[in-house]
Amino acid sequence: MSETTQSGLSENAIGAIVYISFIPAVVFLLLPPYNSSLSVRFHSWQSIFLSVVAFVVLLMADIFATTTSFFGSFSAILFKLIGLAWILTWIFCALNALNGKRLKLPVLGALAEKQAGV
Repeated sequence: MSETTQSGLSENAIGAIVYISFIPAVVFLLLPPYNSSLSVRFHSWQSIFLSVVAFVVLLMADIFATTTSFFGSFSAILFKLIGLAWILTWIFCALNALNGKRLKLPVLGALAEKQAGV
């Protein structure tokens, strides 16, 4: 069971909130008492790493799309697939955090555990 903090939000709820974007993740990493929770720290770091990976993948796809005019319609489909994968991963992570589960994404989960000190 997740502890309820002074704000009335449980650690599970905060764990889900941090997946909205990297901004709440950074905020909860900086604010006491949230930064002392292993669960909140883990989900915050995983969210930050997931945001960085999404940015890099979209940047690479954009570079690919602009440098190859041959794949015009393929690029549009590629962006939609990347966006769909990002949204599904985000929802899956947020729902697991809300249910109190620590879903470790491949590679990113191990990095998040290391950063969070889990």
